[in-house]
Amino acid sequence: MIKLDVGWTFDNRYARLPERFFSRVLPTPVRAPELAVLNRSLAAELGLNEEALRSDAGVAVLAGNRIPDGAEPLAQAYAGHQFGYFTMLGDGRAVLIGEHVTPSGKRVDIQLKGSGRTPYSRGGDGRAALGPMLREYIVSEAMHALGIPTTRSLAVVTTGETIRRETELLGAVLTRVASSHLRVGTFQYAAQWGTKDELRALADYALERHFPRFEEAENRYLFLLEQVIARQAALIAQWQLVGFVHGVMNTDNMTISGETIDYGPCAFMDTYDLKTVFSSIDTEGRYAYGNQPYIGGWNLARLAESLLLLLDEDEEKAVALAQEALDQYPALYHRHWLDGMRAKLGLAEAQEGDGGLIADLLRLMEEHRADYTNTFRALTLGEYTGMALFDASEFREWHERWQTRLSQEAVSREEAYERMRRHNPAVIPRNHRVEEALAAAVNCGDYSVMDRFLEALADPYAYSPEQAEYAELPPLSDRPYRTFCGT
Repeated sequence: MIKLDVGWTFDNRYARLPERFFSRVLPTPVRAPELAVLNRSLAAELGLNEEALRSDAGVAVLAGNRIPDGAEPLAQAYAGHQFGYFTMLGDGRAVLIGEHVTPSGKRVDIQLKGSGRTPYSRGGDGRAALGPMLREYIVSEAMHALGIPTTRSLAVVTTGETIRRETELLGAVLTRVASSHLRVGTFQYAAQWGTKDELRALADYALERHFPRFEEAENRYLFLLEQVIARQAALIAQWQLVGFVHGVMNTDNMTISGETIDYGPCAFMDTYDLKTVFSSIDTEGRYAYGNQPYIGGWNLARLAESLLLLLDEDEEKAVALAQEALDQYPALYHRHWLDGMRAKLGLAEAQEGDGGLIADLLRLMEEHRADYTNTFRALTLGEYTGMALFDASEFREWHERWQTRLSQEAVSREEAYERMRRHNPAVIPRNHRVEEALAAAVNCGDYSVMDRFLEALADPYAYSPEQAEYAELPPLSDRPYRTFCGT
């Protein structure tokens, strides 16, 4: 029998860092692994052989039953503020099998999530259930299609085992692909429990991996802080622009790379409301939709604190440098958000009154409990039906102001509407559709519902007839939608 080469090309630089930052550990083998879903386009992008991935040997790797040549499995150590409280953490149910270098030269982490206990499991079983792993697959791929930086999902493998949560659930392992798994919490861990040399080694690794222009900077560690601030300002603005609620913005879930990570209790907002919360454990609304930009700034301040030792030998100067960098965040975020909102309204140029025009629309949307995505979809298509908002006299007045503002653009009206199509998704992974896909897959073994859903989400700006059903609102319910962490 001919053995097919998957195409893994590992070059594991994180494993060369001081061992304080990880524990070498093997995934725990599972009983009967079966491939549930494989991301064909991502596999091709990574330079991996799809047929080999689907083979028994390939699935064995994706399940953690077999270690591919060149891999150096490890669990990463980190800390984090969880709902504001600092604690020691780490990969409690994930194993980084290595850093894969793609044919284009891009370096990515290949991580198995749900692969068993590690030294950081804190009493957990280290396993994952099929439903939450499929949720991460669906939402992370939807985010990628929306053009938002994110970790990706290569595959989900069922384990042939059940895990105990409130009930017995089907076990699964997800293969996550990330630019890296470096987090704000990784630096907090280094600052709290490591030496200055270890903190410097981590920072140098982050610079070499994500910000290669650091050699041009006068102060490389200040440059690191500034670059992370800039990326997170842009990322969180993109979340707000599509109505994405992360749900658990702890510092261990904020990446240095500027990618969205951890799709536990995440969801997309239907009715526009700044107080929107989906996570069952966020009882105080700390991570509500409207709070996300502020929490981003709070998390970045924790990164700045962690880097103080490297910013300057003089503590007072280090604090001043950190504060100066952090002071840029609100303006950076607001610029990205305002530019994005202009684009959603077809505006390419900046005028002084644009902020008021946008604020008035959002106020009307909140007052009339309008659907966020479908409001902008209707503006893009010029089809004003199905929402109380569109019958309001105030909306008609606002619409006239908007049309007047559009007429002041240098481009044609057609070009303005085309700009709107590129920035207003026709479809998002609505919560009831996600649940529908998960129920069919988990309860019935039917992945066709999920496949059709993913096909509609793959090009969210297409405005195709096939997407229309996925733009429909969920049935009215007396109970608010709730999401759970999956642990």
